[in-house]
Amino acid sequence: MAENVTIARPYAEAAFQLASAGNALGPWSEALDRLAGIAADPQMRDCISDPKLQPQQLAGLFLDVAGSGLTAEQQNYVRVLVDNERLQVLPEIRDLFVALKNEHEGVKEANIVSAFPMDEATLKALVADLEARFKARLNVSVSVDPELIGGVKIAVGDEVIDASVRGKLANMAAALKN
Repeated sequence: MAENVTIARPYAEAAFQLASAGNALGPWSEALDRLAGIAADPQMRDCISDPKLQPQQLAGLFLDVAGSGLTAEQQNYVRVLVDNERLQVLPEIRDLFVALKNEHEGVKEANIVSAFPMDEATLKALVADLEARFKARLNVSVSVDPELIGGVKIAVGDEVIDASVRGKLANMAAALKN
C-alpha cells in the first residue's frame, strides 16, 4: 500500500498542477474519481495486467469505458499513466489529488461517528463549532455506531475527539487500574 502511494504521488501532483493551471480543480477531481472507479473494477484490473494488450489498445479501451466528458488534457493524462504502467494506482492518485485540493482550498476531512442518528440542526451546529475550532471548512461524513453507547467520536485529520460514553468508560477503567 505504501509503495502504491509513493508511486502515485508524482502523478497526483502533476494532475494537481494541471488542474490548478486550468482553474479546473473540481472537474479534475470528478474525472479522477470516475477513472479510479474504472481502474478498481475487477474486469478492468484483468485488462490492465494483461501483457497481450498493447499500451494503445489499453488506453483506447480505458478511455472508451470512461466515455465522453474527459478533456483532451485528461485523456492525455490517462495515456501517460498507461505508457508508464500506472493505471493500477489511480485510486491512490485520486486520494492524493483530493488531499492536495483540500489543502489548497483550506478544507479538512472530518469523520463524525455518533451513537444515534443526529438531526440536521444538531449536525449543523456541531459542524459550525468544529469549523471554528479547526479554522477550516470541513467535508463531513457521518456514521452511526451504537457501540459508542452515547455521544460522538470525531476525527479531523490526525486529531480525534472522543466524547462517547464508551470512550469515557474506557478512560475510567484505565484510571482505576492505575
